[in-house]
Amino acid sequence: MNNSKFLYFIVLFLSFCVSAPADQTLVGLFSKSNLDGWKEKVFFGKTAYQITSLENESVMEAQSQNSASGLFKKVRIDLKKYPYLNWRWRIENRTGIGNEKIKSGDDYAARVYVVIDGGIFVWRTRALNYVWAYGAEVETWENAFAGKNAMMMALRTRQDDTSTWYVEKRNVYLDLKKVFGKEFQFIDAVAIMTDTDNSRGKMTAYYGDLYFSKK
Repeated sequence: MNNSKFLYFIVLFLSFCVSAPADQTLVGLFSKSNLDGWKEKVFFGKTAYQITSLENESVMEAQSQNSASGLFKKVRIDLKKYPYLNWRWRIENRTGIGNEKIKSGDDYAARVYVVIDGGIFVWRTRALNYVWAYGAEVETWENAFAGKNAMMMALRTRQDDTSTWYVEKRNVYLDLKKVFGKEFQFIDAVAIMTDTDNSRGKMTAYYGDLYFSKK
């Protein structure tokens, strides 16, 4: 390999390696059609997830029809270094569910959540769900099925517009401390989910890139 080819190879290699600034940790790079590490978890039927083009950008599309499945990625994030979770999302219609705090109403147009893995001690697993609610206001409550192990935090409600992108930035370190009453330095997974299994309805939502940042 001559010097010119070697230098070209190094530049090309570095362009792939340096995918994010040092103050960010990428989790979901949907804008680049990158699904590395993302896997599906089915609860009831399959929500259709696919990378699609919307307004000339690549995003994750979720179409749920009487289904409840999510995409998750195992990724260990040090929240003391990267406390902020950043993303954007939009919904095209509403669930029509009136009370998400009971089992028959446990449907969400969109949700992004973080998980602390309890390992073999399943009861120690914790999840914080940032949700787009319909019946609830901007508030926090226990999940109807998982109780205190999974807390719901409504960031968007029926007051927010459909077919409109909203950008979110949450200090996950502080949010976990607030809802669980203790500090967690690490999270072990991130997930997205759109579900309509309880309402037996149809829902379309979109998710942009997800990343953690220092500030």
